[in-house]
Amino acid sequence: MSGNTFGRIFRVTTWGESHGKAVGVVVDGVPAGLTLMRDDVQAELDRRRPGKTDIETSRQERDRVEILSGVFKRKTTGTPIQMLVENKDVKSEKYEKRKTKPRPGHADLTYKLKYGHVDYRGGGRASGRETVGRVAAGAIAKKILEAEGVEVLSHVVRAAGVEIDSRPSVEEIRKVTKKNPVNCADTTVADEMQEQIRKVKKKGDSSGGVVEVLALNVPAGLGEPVFEKLDAEIAKALMSIGAVKGVEIGLGFEVSDRKGSEVNDQLRFEEGKIVSETNNAGGILGGISSGEPIVARLAVKPTPSISKSQKTVDLEEGKEVDLELEGRFDPNICPRIVPVAESMMALILVDMMLRGGEIDPDQFGGSV
Repeated sequence: MSGNTFGRIFRVTTWGESHGKAVGVVVDGVPAGLTLMRDDVQAELDRRRPGKTDIETSRQERDRVEILSGVFKRKTTGTPIQMLVENKDVKSEKYEKRKTKPRPGHADLTYKLKYGHVDYRGGGRASGRETVGRVAAGAIAKKILEAEGVEVLSHVVRAAGVEIDSRPSVEEIRKVTKKNPVNCADTTVADEMQEQIRKVKKKGDSSGGVVEVLALNVPAGLGEPVFEKLDAEIAKALMSIGAVKGVEIGLGFEVSDRKGSEVNDQLRFEEGKIVSETNNAGGILGGISSGEPIVARLAVKPTPSISKSQKTVDLEEGKEVDLELEGRFDPNICPRIVPVAESMMALILVDMMLRGGEIDPDQFGGSV
């Protein structure tokens, strides 16, 4: 199977299946000398791990990470870093019973058509469990970005039809999102989101939403014409997350209903620097970063696993059947997408900054 590696210089390869023994990641291209401790990675994994609240899957995974290589005496050695997280709370029996019946909305059918022999338990390689490796790698990328003064943040702006009314400040996104289970920057709206998610869940259904991810203090000049534009690279990174069905940068699809005079970010001087009066472009012009905050939004589909009866086919018997799923599902995946979205943004920015010479690999003191 190809397509498991992301990045050109900062290369990330995730591995493992939902109900296998473990999931993990190999990260290559990390500069030597970067201080990296297990707790750095664990803090990020704790944000995405399941079973913390009643608006997440009840699967109980501690997601304790082991760093197997590439780190010695709390510093990276410049060699590949391999990290492993064991799957502990695995219940595969229900998947055995319906292994010939592809679940609507899942990758069961397409994986079967492409590969023939697949691990169907819990979605196998196509499970959201695969994002454990992304988040572990993202923790390293964030440490590198921190050294460059770059910050990546994310929050839920819409879930189960409930949306934030006004744009929150960066400070609110930093602080408030961590204080509620839905990762929303408005506590009142967060309560409404949770209530609506629960209502949909009680009906045996699921809901979707929109997650916004921002990157602050990104240097101007990232991105290459014409097929390696920064926004194209970011879109690919975010679209690679399994539940994401759309990505927009800045105003995104809203530009289709605006005039040029309303969309263009007008320029002025401020203390000798060129600044934009607005940031409708989302920090990227012509595929190249402008120095303004990068703003991207992800359309997150409703979790395809629902308890309502659905129509599918039995591949073994060759007939149409009704399917009712039993198991442990996220009623809304948006809250747990937040750390994944941050990780993918961090990973592509580190790779692009290394490619553009914006990061000095020797700065961490690893070279002799």
